[in-house]
Amino acid sequence: MKHTLVVTPSGEELVLIAKADFDRIEDMLDVAAFDRAKAADTGETLSAEEVAKALEAATPLAFWRAKRGLKQKDLAAQVGISPSYAADLEAGRRKGEPALFKRLAVALRVRIEDLIADE
Repeated sequence: MKHTLVVTPSGEELVLIAKADFDRIEDMLDVAAFDRAKAADTGETLSAEEVAKALEAATPLAFWRAKRGLKQKDLAAQVGISPSYAADLEAGRRKGEPALFKRLAVALRVRIEDLIADE
């Protein structure tokens, strides 16, 4: 790939490339983005009944724990928190740190985004 380095009067370095090369790079970025999205997709869909339960649940965490058939104390033990803290998270009384929600997402086999309530 041929390119030309240009330095602007302010010192910013720019690279000039052929449009065809730019198009190839853009295509590669699109493919990489698609691959990342595909890898993140669990392929799991919810029935209409499950969607209704998810909307009725106090928090997404409460819905997904129940859907996975886990008791609060078992999920709490898996992620290293007390059962009372897990209950507070499910009820929305506590927020929790991002690192905790990452552990919860792994334990529940969902994306971390699936555990965050829409405000």
